[in-house]
Amino acid sequence: MSQVVVVAIFMGLLGLIVGSFIAAVTVRLPRDEDVVSGRSRCMSCGQTLKAWQLVPVLSWLVQRGRCGLCGAAVSPRYLLIESAGAAIGVWAALGPGAGGWMPGVATAVLGWQLLLIALIDGENFWLPDELTLPLIATGLIGAAVLVRGWPVPQLIGAGVGFGLLWGLAALYRRVRGRDGLGGGDPILFAGAGAWVGWAGLPSVLLWACAAGLSVVLTLRITRGRVAMSDRLPFGTFLALGIWLTWLYGPLGG
Repeated sequence: MSQVVVVAIFMGLLGLIVGSFIAAVTVRLPRDEDVVSGRSRCMSCGQTLKAWQLVPVLSWLVQRGRCGLCGAAVSPRYLLIESAGAAIGVWAALGPGAGGWMPGVATAVLGWQLLLIALIDGENFWLPDELTLPLIATGLIGAAVLVRGWPVPQLIGAGVGFGLLWGLAALYRRVRGRDGLGGGDPILFAGAGAWVGWAGLPSVLLWACAAGLSVVLTLRITRGRVAMSDRLPFGTFLALGIWLTWLYGPLGG
């Protein structure tokens, strides 16, 4: 078995574990529960789950999507999130930019962070500082390790990213008299700059706007109309834009 396959298997298994943790955080963080040391419990009966009931993917399949204690249905979102975590790990080992262990680790770390951020914002319209600020830190640290020096483009990107969306949010609030962007979006865009540099920021925005427009068009087709007051998780779209820009580089580059 080749080394690449072994690494991909390892990263996939690690991704399952990380995905299980991400799934737990998406439930506990919005409820202000302990996301680190808190024991996993059944959402229906409240009983503490045993270790064998917490094996990523396998436990859900063996129990046929039901709690082994009370028999209540367990949402397939846990299975999907854990699988997504594994897919990110395998992609980091085999996909674009996997030309070495350091770029692969960076890709996995970014992907897992973005998965968590996208889920939290998509389900709760909320970008907590506990998730967005670490994205800036890991981006700058990763860039410094990869370039073995000061990550100047990423430092500029973090500053420009925050300033740009903060300015747009302030302008929108002044013109329309209400918020158009959440307070976490500028920090998330700063994280984008910390990972893809200032040159990648336009691509992140283009991807995010394209994703948002696709959702709006889908809603228009399925619901018949879209009101100006309808909320969209722009942070989720930004996370997608960061991921695609990281993997494939700036558009037209």
